[in-house]
Amino acid sequence: MDYRVYPNSKKLASRLGFGSWQLGNAEFWSPMTEQEGVMLVKEAVKNGITFFDTAPGYASGKSEVILGIALKDSREQVIINSKFGHRADGRSDFSSASIEEAIHESLDRLQTSYLDSLILHNPGKDILSGQTDHFKVLKKMQEKGLILAYGVSIDSVEELKLTLENTDSLVIEIMYNVFHQISEEWLNQAKEKGVAIIAKVPLDSGWLSGKYDQFTVFTGIRDRWSFDDKKRRFDLCQKLRFFTRDKNLTKYALGFIKSIDAITCIIPGIHSMDHLLMNLEFAEYDMPDSLKKQFIKLYESEIKNNPLPW
Repeated sequence: MDYRVYPNSKKLASRLGFGSWQLGNAEFWSPMTEQEGVMLVKEAVKNGITFFDTAPGYASGKSEVILGIALKDSREQVIINSKFGHRADGRSDFSSASIEEAIHESLDRLQTSYLDSLILHNPGKDILSGQTDHFKVLKKMQEKGLILAYGVSIDSVEELKLTLENTDSLVIEIMYNVFHQISEEWLNQAKEKGVAIIAKVPLDSGWLSGKYDQFTVFTGIRDRWSFDDKKRRFDLCQKLRFFTRDKNLTKYALGFIKSIDAITCIIPGIHSMDHLLMNLEFAEYDMPDSLKKQFIKLYESEIKNNPLPW
């Protein structure tokens, strides 16, 4: 496992992290007992994962609860990154006046006295442009010792530019995968500022595992794709298979992101022991530069000027 120093901390972030949206999330995934979730997280720690990404809205707070139980004995060796903007009861609340209360609620669920980082969960452009007092409030929370670092979770290069130019964020979680690439120039600018870049949705909501096609029927949040959306994604996956000569694309999807030096950590969602062990194995893969160039060329020729809908 490779590691990177985390902002405002002596802790090391594993380059393979643990995305915990699925943790205890029976609404969108198979039911998981609290005990099963705790065992899964403990196994991740045992295998060298130190970065855990969560949010109050994940499984209505259960994700944080499970992490709190599982990480209690290893708290000083792990990094917990949670979010603000969507409460455990399902409410969206971006009021800066609610930040401290929301932090304390997360701390209670996580059974800890501090967060290694708190990030704003897809905030509006007014916040990213520094037109509000959110980052002043976050700075106060840092001074109180409730959080060690802060930043944002965003989706686009436009939002990345706004964040780097207008805020003092040291943690930026951004959608990044083979189908959603960002110029290394901007990622390197973030790195030069000491910003940790966390790559979210690394498998494009499962498409880059290679297990879906245009006839797959999705439920929940993933039923948003039209048949044409699914057909286009499947055709792109087929081209990646041609490059890799492999049906399973997970290893290459993770290896591609790992090859980007400016990216601190990759956070695939993990929902089973088999899934965890597979990701651990694939995260050791080092992508050849020749294959990386093919992945970049595919993006630039077929996606960059005609982006895939998320």
